[in-house]
Amino acid sequence: MPASKVWVTGLTVGAIAAVGVLAVQAEKGPHPTAAAARPSASASAGPSPAPTKSAGPAVVPDDSGTGRRIVYSLGQKRVWLVDASDAARRTFAVWPGTVSPDPGSYTVSSRNEATTGSDGVEIENIIYFAAKSGLSIAFSNAVDGSSPPPAEGKQTGGVRMRAADGAALWTFGETGTTVVVVK
Repeated sequence: MPASKVWVTGLTVGAIAAVGVLAVQAEKGPHPTAAAARPSASASAGPSPAPTKSAGPAVVPDDSGTGRRIVYSLGQKRVWLVDASDAARRTFAVWPGTVSPDPGSYTVSSRNEATTGSDGVEIENIIYFAAKSGLSIAFSNAVDGSSPPPAEGKQTGGVRMRAADGAALWTFGETGTTVVVVK
C-alpha cells in the first residue's frame, strides 16, 4: 500500500473518531427546555378527546396583546408561553374543563404544587388565573400526565395538559404573570 493511501486512511479514521467524541459530548451538554413543543398524535384508549395536532408551529394569536404572557385560545384548545419580545417560547395543546373563562386579560393569582382536582384526579403544577360560575379556573396536569376523564355531570374549571407542558408552564407562570384568553 503506497504511503498516500495510508495517510488518507489515517486521516479518515481520525476524523470519524473526532466526530464520535463530539457527538458524545453534545449528548451530555445542556438541552434547551423552552423549545416549542409539537403535539404528537397518539391513540386514545378512553373516551377523552385527544389534543388537536397542528399542521405546523402554531402562531401566537394576533389579538393576544404584547409582552411576556401566557396565551390560552379557547377555540384552538392551545396555550402559548410568550416572552417579552413577543416570541412564542413554547406552545402545546390542552384539554379544557367544562367551564371556560371568558375572553380577556387575567393575572396568575396563586399557585399550588399539588392537590386533588374536582374530578378526583391527583394534579400538580396548578396555576390559578380566573373564576367563573363559582369555580376557580386553573392550568394543571394530572400527576400521571393523562387526559382528564369525561366530567359526567360535574363542572370543572381545570385546563389540563401533558406533564412536560405542565412543568414548563409552572416554571414560566409565576404569580403576577399575565394570562390572555382569546376565542
